[in-house]
Amino acid sequence: MLLPGPEAQQLATYIGWLLHGRKGGIVAGTLFVLPGFLSILLLSVLYALWKDVAVVEGIFYGIKPAVLAIVVGAVIKIGKKALKNEVMIAIAIFAFIAIFFFEVAFPVIIISAAFIGFIGGKISEEKFYVIKGHKTANSTQEGLIDTLITTASPNLFQSLKTAAFWLLLWFIPIILLTVFLGVENIFTKESLFFSQAAVVTFGGAYSVLAYISQKAVETFGWLQPGEMLDGLGMAETTPGPLIQVVQFVGFMGAFRNPGMLDPVMAGVLASFLVTWVTFIPCFLFIFLGAPYIEHLRNNKNLSTALSSITAAVVGVILNLGIWFSVNAIFKTVEERSFYGMRLLVPDLSSMDAGVAGITIAACVAYFGFKLDMLKTIGLCIVLGLLVKFLIL
Repeated sequence: MLLPGPEAQQLATYIGWLLHGRKGGIVAGTLFVLPGFLSILLLSVLYALWKDVAVVEGIFYGIKPAVLAIVVGAVIKIGKKALKNEVMIAIAIFAFIAIFFFEVAFPVIIISAAFIGFIGGKISEEKFYVIKGHKTANSTQEGLIDTLITTASPNLFQSLKTAAFWLLLWFIPIILLTVFLGVENIFTKESLFFSQAAVVTFGGAYSVLAYISQKAVETFGWLQPGEMLDGLGMAETTPGPLIQVVQFVGFMGAFRNPGMLDPVMAGVLASFLVTWVTFIPCFLFIFLGAPYIEHLRNNKNLSTALSSITAAVVGVILNLGIWFSVNAIFKTVEERSFYGMRLLVPDLSSMDAGVAGITIAACVAYFGFKLDMLKTIGLCIVLGLLVKFLIL
């Protein structure tokens, strides 16, 4: 949780490292990602080529409302974990205001929250020390874990070698793309953008999705607003970490800007590239930091910074949910400026009653009847198909 990037994949890599060293970490981390990569690659191709086919259109028409309910659930889940007092609530509110109304960049919010948490922890530790170290269930288990962890002692020379190796793997493709294709090429842009996203993904995938969505839709034009929800639906219903949604974004960006390549081939190459620059940093962080993990465990300075980051992430995800909801339910949304603030003003006459109705059904199923994520998505897909074939 203290590292940027998908914590589930990093945990798998760390367990592999504990059991079999670096080779074990590479195998565990890679195989954790591979099923999701293959699934989303196939779905991305089908989406790009047959999105307008009635059945496919109906499926994604139902997935969007389900994702809206899941995002709301994420806000509630992380909020219960992080917003333990009025200070954490205030940080979440300010983060929401900053990103929603003033479009402050996500990395700036994360860095600011970390700084506030670090300083605040020294002034009032009880208010900022919310995310605390995890304790094992019993002394025997704790002793076993400690034995495993301390088998590799920190070594500066080895750390430098590790950093150099993984940094080269990360940056060499980016450098080659920049030199031979130029900074304006779609592959260069995606390698740079998703490398940046990889190092600011604190608090899980939901936290960075607002940042990725804003850039992919409004800055680069790789996606249309509703398509980010489609990609998120893919990632929610396939194995692997949710951050794998970046692969869909990269695929569609290259598919629409293929240059001299076949669009599908460009999308496939972009999928490999985006996945590479997203997950290679994870191996770097784990293999570099694992020998030093004892020095990080229960470190209060880091924990108070993480507590503030997690609180800020609640506000960021709330922004994501509102942005997704407005763009999914209303076909026409206008952005207006009011005293320097950005306002989203939907055209009420453009409301999609089908999406609105399925969203309500998704919330009732997910929160009222406590259906799990996959059952909720399945229900919404059925409703989406019914709406498309029987009503619209």
